[in-house]
Amino acid sequence: MSQATQLSRADFDFYIETFLARWENTNTQVAYRSDLVMWLRWCDEHNQDPLYGITRPLIELWMRWLRDDRKNSPSTINHRVGTLSQLFDLAADDDLVVKNPCRLVRRPRAGGDPGDRIALTRDEMQRLSGAARRSGPADLALVLLMGHMGLRVSEACGLDVEDCAVITEAHRCVRFVGKGGKPALIPLPPVVQRAVDDAAAARSTGPLLVRRDGSRMTRRSADRVVKRLAKTARITGVSVSPHTLRHTFVVGALDAGAPPRTVQLSARHADLSTTLRCYDRGRHVLDDHAAYVVAGYFSSGS
Repeated sequence: MSQATQLSRADFDFYIETFLARWENTNTQVAYRSDLVMWLRWCDEHNQDPLYGITRPLIELWMRWLRDDRKNSPSTINHRVGTLSQLFDLAADDDLVVKNPCRLVRRPRAGGDPGDRIALTRDEMQRLSGAARRSGPADLALVLLMGHMGLRVSEACGLDVEDCAVITEAHRCVRFVGKGGKPALIPLPPVVQRAVDDAAAARSTGPLLVRRDGSRMTRRSADRVVKRLAKTARITGVSVSPHTLRHTFVVGALDAGAPPRTVQLSARHADLSTTLRCYDRGRHVLDDHAAYVVAGYFSSGS
């Protein structure tokens, strides 16, 4: 198809659906759809065709809109640009556009200052768990499944009661399908077993984590729960979200002395560098920084 034969808006909407269908994971589709909705919204507000006539400066204007009007974080902006870039790569391959306008866009630096924390300290995790215990069984199970076992929020919310009663090699485990459609089997520590059993109450089937109205807890409602509990626990100095608890699991495991390779496998990271990068960003290392050791070494003879 040549660029002279342009897609109508209805055809472009269908093209987006075919793009999203390339991924089988529902959560990935939802995330990518959200990114593209932001792009279409900006194009509609600026009377701009979302596919044709797009240039790098227009992409950068959209990024500023995401930052200033939508208050998106650098990591969110990077994700949205990455999704759009994949769409334009596909469109270029299909001869709908000449080139990908996202290719040379200067993306915002994600991660913030090296000293920024992305995980809770041991004391903060204990305080958050205490607040969750006082709040209710489902809230406690949510916090422990993510903070003690490293589940992603979508994985925790998707659990059914029967998923938490799997016995393998004398271990009671939780079984689920994780990121990328990969099956996962994780042992339940006794403290999490008790929380899971309390959350299930007398039920043997159905969603494990339920809201007050009896419906399944969602990613959004879980986010509200975690933020409310963090406020109750008076946790400051770190922005707390469900993913903060997964980071806390990784950082806590490494700080407790677990070998990095073990932590990588337990966190289900595809690459060890992901585990170590999370670790380096997540923990306070100033107290035992090598600068103190080197300074003491060179000063000892003077």
